[in-house]
Formats: sequence, structure tokens, C-alpha cells
Amino acid sequence: MSDEQPTRVSRRQVLGGAAALAGVSLAPGLFLVQAQAAGTGADSSVRWGLLVDTTRCPADCEACVDACQAENGWPTGEATEHPQWIRKMVVGTGERDGAEQALPVMCQHCADPPCVSVCPTHASFKRDDGIVLVDKHRCIGCRYCMMACPFHARSFVDAPVTAHASEGNYPRGKGTVEACTLCVHRIDRGEIPACVERCAQEGHAALVFGDLNDPDSEIRRALRERVATPLRGDLGLDPGVRYQGLS
Repeated sequence: MSDEQPTRVSRRQVLGGAAALAGVSLAPGLFLVQAQAAGTGADSSVRWGLLVDTTRCPADCEACVDACQAENGWPTGEATEHPQWIRKMVVGTGERDGAEQALPVMCQHCADPPCVSVCPTHASFKRDDGIVLVDKHRCIGCRYCMMACPFHARSFVDAPVTAHASEGNYPRGKGTVEACTLCVHRIDRGEIPACVERCAQEGHAALVFGDLNDPDSEIRRALRERVATPLRGDLGLDPGVRYQGLS
């Protein structure tokens, strides 16, 4: 009996791994291990965040959306038809005057993310530096995280992924859930997210990225000088994305 035990354990491991990968089909040239690797090596002394200045965000500008799509390879189209990691929304800021403002909405990278709490396979996880990701090894496409997210920031990939933006970017795969990664592959190379870069190139400078834990960082200086609030602050999730100009 003891001689057979290692065989049974090995078989369970193999079958368990196969079950976890069922329905997952990644783009050519991408491997599931890349998703897991993206969750390692994060600096726990850092918390990456984003400040959105809605007063500098033109309603008709889609530069951040276009940059995210080009960088990460999700298809163009409405969010109801295709995955969309970032979307522009127009919201009312005052019931009396009817004022409206445009703002980009993406994964808010919460300190206490509900998507992580409800995930039955621990596929949704938060890196030590505050970035919330999906481990494609573990995601079974149950979509509990999509229902739990109050920002509607996650999408399900229900079509085959036939291409990706560039080698080394965070992988996409059919049968999994995905969302904004803050361009984690760029951050790990010491670069800023694609949306922030493109917004600056367009001359709007509506997005400020940086370390929320560093009092000398650009984002912390901006937060000291400007009044900024989170979306759905009543939920107590402590999002890493803050918005200036909302009332």
C-alpha cells in the first residue's frame, strides 16, 4: 500500500492541474506561468495608485482607452460586446445644476478588494504593492468576482484569444476574467502605465501615477494640494484610484 501512495498523490496533482486549466486558452506565445510570475517580487513598502483629475479630462477624449487597448491587446468595441479594461463615463456631479463630468473608470485596486474575498479558487489576488490581478492558473471563469465588483470593472473572455499586444504583457485567455492591471508589466520594468503616458502626450495630464506610501512622490504631493475622493467611498474599500473634481 505504501508503494502506491506516491502514484495516487501524483495523479491527483495532475488531474487537479488539468481541472484548473479547463476552458482556458491563452494567446499564441503566452503561457499560464506568466500570470503567476506577475504576482511575485512586489515591494510591500510600495502601494501603487492613480489620481484622476476630472477637470482636465475632456468628455470626447478616449486617449487612455485607446492606449490601454493597444498596450494590452483587448479588442475594440462596446463593453457589452468585448472585454474592456478601462471605459470613459459621464457622470452627474450635482442634482441642482445638472453638471456633468467625464472620467475614466477601471479596476480601482482596492486595499480590501471584494473580488479577492469571493473568489473560490484564489485566482483573484492582491500583490504586495497593492495591484489587484487574476491568476490565469487558477481562474475557472465562475465570474463571482465580476458580480462582487461595485465598479463593474471586470470582463469575461468568452471568445478565443488569437493575438496579443506584445510579448511579455500580462496574458489574456478564453474562459477567464480580466481587468486593468495598472500595466503591471510596465511597472515591473520601472515604467508608468500606458494610459498615464498617453494622457500626458495628448497634453491633458489628467492622470498622475505613483507610490501612495511615499510622501515625496508626485501623487502624494498632488493629493496634499487637491481635494480627491474615491468612487463609492461609502463602501470602505480604500481604492488605490482617487478622483479630483467630483462633488
